[in-house]
Amino acid sequence: MRKLLYTLAAAIALAACQKDNVETPDFEVSTASLTYKAGDSVLFSFKGNPDNITFYSGEPGHNFEFRKRTRAANDLQVEFSTLVRSGVIYPNLQLMVSNNFNGKATVGDVQAATWTDISDRAVFSSGADNTPSGVISLKEFTPQQSDSARVYVAFRYTDTKKPQGQNLWAVRTFSAKNVSDDGVISPLAVMSTGGWQQVDFLNPVRVWTITSAQLLMQNSSATVDDNEDWVISKGFNPWQIAPDVGTALKNISTRLDGHRYVYTKPGTYKVVFEASAVRYNGEKRLTREINLTITP
Repeated sequence: MRKLLYTLAAAIALAACQKDNVETPDFEVSTASLTYKAGDSVLFSFKGNPDNITFYSGEPGHNFEFRKRTRAANDLQVEFSTLVRSGVIYPNLQLMVSNNFNGKATVGDVQAATWTDISDRAVFSSGADNTPSGVISLKEFTPQQSDSARVYVAFRYTDTKKPQGQNLWAVRTFSAKNVSDDGVISPLAVMSTGGWQQVDFLNPVRVWTITSAQLLMQNSSATVDDNEDWVISKGFNPWQIAPDVGTALKNISTRLDGHRYVYTKPGTYKVVFEASAVRYNGEKRLTREINLTITP
């Protein structure tokens, strides 16, 4: 029994020693210059042979320091396209936004929220199909940063009983995205993933039809009563952002002496190469940085 205990202790000690013996990668990076023109091919020359090399170019979405970032002060942007037809065409579709709606699709819950009419920021169809709205910034409606921060977008349709009948309105396309100050774009939704809910205020005979392809309010005849219907998106988190990512250049089974890369836009870039030695008993990592200036 005592011999077995000695054997186990020795094995544990050996494993600990092996973990401590994972060596820091031997790795250096250099370039012929620190200044290049946009469109030039930049050669990063390597010395050493680490198990893995990951490249962060310093461009938006590829910054080493943001690889674990999940929140940022973004500009929440939406855009869509519309069609209107039938009857006397007039602006009876509104674009609404709220940052305190609770997400429940009832008249009472919609009325309890604060909604702002931002229709004047969008271009709506006057008869042409797929009329683009333009990009609409909702940054001013961003709530204080929290996991529950949400912004809702709604289309409000209103029409009255009239001899010419009521208009058909269709929202053909929709997209929502976050754009960070450093230019990272995080897609949030398109038409099919907008989480749409319809809320009927007046005339339950005429309501929004929601499909993965469009939002549709059908036209109606002169005998149809006054109508009001909302179709509301899911809540968008304006603080959400996708973590920046690097490009894996090599693994333990390959050898790499360098890497070529082309920067297309002028600017200053903090380039980071992360080298790692990864074993079953531990890992060691190091980074090498180069600050490049790219001129026009």
